Amino acid sequence: MRILLLGSGGREHALAWRLAKSNTVDHIYVCPGNGGTSSEPKTSNLESVTPEDFPSLVEFAVKNQIDLVVPGPEQPLVEGVESHFRKVGIPVFGPSQRAASMEGSKAFSKDFMDRHSIPTAKFKVFKSHEIDDAIAYVQSCGHRVVLKANGLAAGKGVLIPETVDEAIVGLREIMVQKAFGTAGDEVVVEELLVGQEISVLAFSDGYTVVPLPAAQDHKRIGENDTGPNTGGMGAYAPAPVATPAVLDQIMKQVLRPTIDGMRKDGFPFVGMLFTGFMLTAEGPKVLEYNVRFGDPETEAIMLLLDDSVDFASVLLACAEHRLDSVNISFKPGYAVSVVLASAGYPGSYPKGKKIEVGTVPNNTVVFHAGTTTSSGNLVTSGGRVIAVTAYHETIQGAVDAVYLGVEKVAFDGKTYRRDIAHRALKAIDDSAAAGLTYAQAGVSVDAGNSLVEQIKPFVRATRRPGADAEIGGFGGVFDLKATGYGDPVLVSGTDGVGTKLRVAADVGLHDFVGIDLVAMSVNDLLVQGAEPLYFLDYFACSKLDVNVAAQVIKGIAEGCKQAGCALIGGETAEMPGMYNDDDYDLAGFAVGAVERDQILPRPDIACGDVLLGLSSSGLHSNGFSLVRKIISISGVSYSSPCPWDSGSTLGRVLLEPTRVYIKQVLPAARAGLLKGMSHITGGGFTENIPRVLPKNLGCAIDASSWELPPVFRFLMKHGNVAPLEMARTFNNGIGLVLVVARDQTDAAIKALREAGDAEVFQIGEVTATPGVEMQNLQCWTA
Repeated sequence: MRILLLGSGGREHALAWRLAKSNTVDHIYVCPGNGGTSSEPKTSNLESVTPEDFPSLVEFAVKNQIDLVVPGPEQPLVEGVESHFRKVGIPVFGPSQRAASMEGSKAFSKDFMDRHSIPTAKFKVFKSHEIDDAIAYVQSCGHRVVLKANGLAAGKGVLIPETVDEAIVGLREIMVQKAFGTAGDEVVVEELLVGQEISVLAFSDGYTVVPLPAAQDHKRIGENDTGPNTGGMGAYAPAPVATPAVLDQIMKQVLRPTIDGMRKDGFPFVGMLFTGFMLTAEGPKVLEYNVRFGDPETEAIMLLLDDSVDFASVLLACAEHRLDSVNISFKPGYAVSVVLASAGYPGSYPKGKKIEVGTVPNNTVVFHAGTTTSSGNLVTSGGRVIAVTAYHETIQGAVDAVYLGVEKVAFDGKTYRRDIAHRALKAIDDSAAAGLTYAQAGVSVDAGNSLVEQIKPFVRATRRPGADAEIGGFGGVFDLKATGYGDPVLVSGTDGVGTKLRVAADVGLHDFVGIDLVAMSVNDLLVQGAEPLYFLDYFACSKLDVNVAAQVIKGIAEGCKQAGCALIGGETAEMPGMYNDDDYDLAGFAVGAVERDQILPRPDIACGDVLLGLSSSGLHSNGFSLVRKIISISGVSYSSPCPWDSGSTLGRVLLEPTRVYIKQVLPAARAGLLKGMSHITGGGFTENIPRVLPKNLGCAIDASSWELPPVFRFLMKHGNVAPLEMARTFNNGIGLVLVVARDQTDAAIKALREAGDAEVFQIGEVTATPGVEMQNLQCWTA
């Protein structure tokens, strides 16, 4: 394989160094290269053609039978170098010009992130003539800002003002004084994010994405991150702060959605996607995209690639859309890179200073960046001159080795930072001094305490005789004597909400499922004639989001108020690694009481008894696995307007909480008007009604006796679900079925209609044939 590598920096030297190790590589041409690239095996500098002269590069590539082109810096990619080689059939490890806009235009990338719900900072974009609007925004937005020139500015087009006044000055520098040239014709004004910064480089062929070890760059020129920004004064990888949980979150919330989103938007990404992240308290957020290898991250990461990896084959596999066919693995341990800069960098600096390189330790490499040869001597030619890089099994060992290597490189004005990897070393020192904490394992006791304080008012609102509805102790207490029962039997029930929780998370509406949780449990008590007395909940998640959990508990408290029971306790379980991202699970436990002689179902249910149906509020909490499948193929989304309710979204209507039937039905049960009840949950009519009937009896249900609600017609149509399958899956508009003696039908209907809002229908009767006969189902398809 013959490779043409474009660029002249430390990144390109590191790439050439690694490519030269590939058995499949015959020769590498580096255009224009530097004082170190041509010293690598199988490598020569190409100085007769400039990297900006794309037609001449193509001519050279065709003449010399180049098999793969690898652009190092972003400029040729943003200017469309990929298409020049694609037209002559030479693969390029790099994106198309449009895909390269993810780095070439910060406004373009921010719009992409906004469109695909990729976590990033809040932002506004202003054109140069909108300076007054930009100033007004930074004065009124209420948070510190970061100013970013929209176009390419050699890694320096970012200002981080300390005050509003500094922000205004910065806007004028970029938009009026053109400090970054035409790159500042548009400015992105972002919210300043706080946290640790990491860089994640990832191979992609447009479909598959394979991340490399996360790195931490050191942008500031001075130690302790002081002074002006640079192109990077050093890096190390892997960064300990990028834990497996963080990287998993990054893959699921950013890398995979980015690659999929770019493909769906018509500009699939091929090459190296380099994403900068801020690890905020809310999770990783994207700072920026780059569309090439990072510098100096690449110098460190190349030392981490396992010796078994054929690097050239990996790059070619990306370009040929078959990344999943090659092996990519990394050595355990750490690599640290320290940049040696010219005096004066990142401002003006002298050139032509003679460089001397001595013998460096094992596993240490001196990568050239701003170097050239003059009269047989190696001399400085750039701001960042050398990147000394070392590998070791430990981070401390890599740091020690790299600084020994730094001492072996000498030139006049050598400037470098002496604290590269200080964050990783400090984290190790702090951990050793303080020991591990529960919070470091991903569990926040403080967040749990904050949740308890937030939900106490909701819980207090559920007080009733027998319970004071206070939480925070080891268990809830209920005084059964205070309820006035004479000969009570306790009835208990437990339930969950099922995959409706996934819809709630996708829609971002969480209090409704709290109501569902209570309703599903207390309705199960009701069918036995019991009054719900108290309720306890269980909330489990990977990482506790206090606001989400508070919404859920608020809904649970509302459900308890509707049922007349007290919320006397619960459990919040934060279990890192057990759940994904924003997933959570719910379970509820309800206890009720009924006088011994009023327990349902009664033993006198007989043929000819009438079945009454009480209307549901919607889907309630069953069948959502099928619902989600139907929505996925329907062509609509949860955010789409509801087809039968233009004032609401489809997701909002699907989440309508389960109806609580206690206050409407319990008086009729206590009056002896009801022989039995069946709560229509999972299994629909065919599975639930037989649970209340004697084994030798069944029932007939007339499907034409009530109107099938629109939500069920929608699901039936878009899922092509057969009527009988509907009857065995959903409640179809009837959430509770009551068994009454025929001569008490009118009295029962009157009592039910006076006590509540649910509509009452006479839907069938008890028969001598076991099972459920669904009659007139064809009316559901009319």
